[in-house]
Amino acid sequence: MPKAAKGSFDPKDFLAKVGEGKVILKFDKNQVVFSQGDIADTVFYIQKGKIKVFVVSEQGKEAVVGIMEPGQFFGEGCLNGHPVRISTTVAMEECLITSIAKKAMLATIQSEPKFAELFMAYLLSRNSRIEEDLIDQLFNSSERRLARLLLLLANFGKEGAPQPIAAHISQETLAEMIGTTRSRVSFFMNKFRKLGFITYNGTIEVHSSLLNAVLYDKPEIKRDE
Repeated sequence: MPKAAKGSFDPKDFLAKVGEGKVILKFDKNQVVFSQGDIADTVFYIQKGKIKVFVVSEQGKEAVVGIMEPGQFFGEGCLNGHPVRISTTVAMEECLITSIAKKAMLATIQSEPKFAELFMAYLLSRNSRIEEDLIDQLFNSSERRLARLLLLLANFGKEGAPQPIAAHISQETLAEMIGTTRSRVSFFMNKFRKLGFITYNGTIEVHSSLLNAVLYDKPEIKRDE
């Protein structure tokens, strides 16, 4: 592959380095990146690690709404006029994150087409994921929602080989993400293990047989509650 021309803009290189309005931050496991209600003036890009996104209701009930992975942005709501954060984000493991000030982010989007293309692709992918999640909640059983979530967390359908799911993604977190109870998740996980769809060995290994069961609507995974 030929080398990029000297002086050409590389969005991945831009995100990996310190610059004007741009800082590289390290977060330890369980460290808060930002909290619900904080001033929103920065966009974040994950270089390494996973980030849990959750919201807290006025009654104090907490709900996990997403898990962000390397290559993803978060906190971009500030670009759309959100003055404060509408969620809380916490490092699930040691993370390396690029923090980009709103002003610097907007300037780079306007001046660098390659970066704008990367960011637009992310936004479109995230929008599609939100639509799929909504359809999933409306029409699928909690068992099928769990199966789909495990496949997503294991990288099925993305570039690269499927990856193990870290054991510290608890059953409580999985339950919150699919809208059911921890006991139901435990029941389904044991069922999936007995069927050979997953294995436990310090991490959760998701097998292609689970993907086939979901894609081909096999009766092992119920569609209705």
